[in-house]
Amino acid sequence: MRVLVTGGAGFIGSHYVRQAVSGAYPALADAEIVVLDKLTYAGNEANLAPVADDPRLKFVRGDICDGELVGRLMAGVDLVVHFAAESHVDRSITGAADFVLTNVLGTQTLLQAALLAEVGKFVHVSTDEVYGSIAEGSWAEEHALEPNSPYSASKASSDLLARSYHRTHGLPVCVTRCSNNYGPYQFPEKVIPLFVTNLLDGGTVPLYGDGLNVRDWLHVDDHCHGIQLVADGGRPGEVYNIGGGTELTNRELTERLLAAVGAGWDRVEPVTDRLGHDRRYSVDIAKIGTELGYAPRVSFAEGLAETVRWYTENRAWWEPLKSRAAVAGG
Repeated sequence: MRVLVTGGAGFIGSHYVRQAVSGAYPALADAEIVVLDKLTYAGNEANLAPVADDPRLKFVRGDICDGELVGRLMAGVDLVVHFAAESHVDRSITGAADFVLTNVLGTQTLLQAALLAEVGKFVHVSTDEVYGSIAEGSWAEEHALEPNSPYSASKASSDLLARSYHRTHGLPVCVTRCSNNYGPYQFPEKVIPLFVTNLLDGGTVPLYGDGLNVRDWLHVDDHCHGIQLVADGGRPGEVYNIGGGTELTNRELTERLLAAVGAGWDRVEPVTDRLGHDRRYSVDIAKIGTELGYAPRVSFAEGLAETVRWYTENRAWWEPLKSRAAVAGG
């Protein structure tokens, strides 16, 4: 079996690859894993270091918009797991072009190559942000797409392209939509690693607006487990929500992070709210639970403690990333 993983050097993609190569997914026990990653600022080959010497893993540096390269890599592929994306909302607000290019054109390039190569399954990894904002209750997969940021709009567009390739061409595509991920190896621009690393360095953390925006938190291991369940048994043409079952306001999350490192509220700096900031996300995971047996397995308390511990013990991984980001921003 041959598996193509796009964005496999990023946070979520690298976790999936490490798990696949280490035997966590029985269906991939003997699979050849090909990683395609452009290695933008958020992609890091060091994320694959624990499995880099495994002969079943092949790394290719390249762009998913490169049709010739994608076509070559797609030959003989049985499964595509498509993680590659521009994914930071704040960056999409200040510059949307890269998000449209990678998330829309890149996805279409992959879908077309998969169609021509007659790939057996294509799992398109998306986000709950495509649904917009929900005041109460939870989104089912049939809910209308109402994205509010350039990032989520580009992901919604890619979801619809994936659906169209199934409906028009019969390509066996499944779409997954996850809630907010956290865990080790997450680039320190996202809220949990940003706050943890700032606090470990004695700095402050920025809290948007009134801090009452609500997110559901999903450990990266649960997310990747859900993705593999969809790869193994998801029905082509279907969408599957993957959630963690822990909803917190940003203020509540901040309180937990402060407690985890022994810091006080004097380290919190209120900042002007993000433009178009969605108030609440919440996904209904009944479908993937009923059809494929998914349920989150990592409690938030356990997962957060492990994540804080990882960043505490792995300064050599994140300090260079923050230093480069500071230079680029200043």
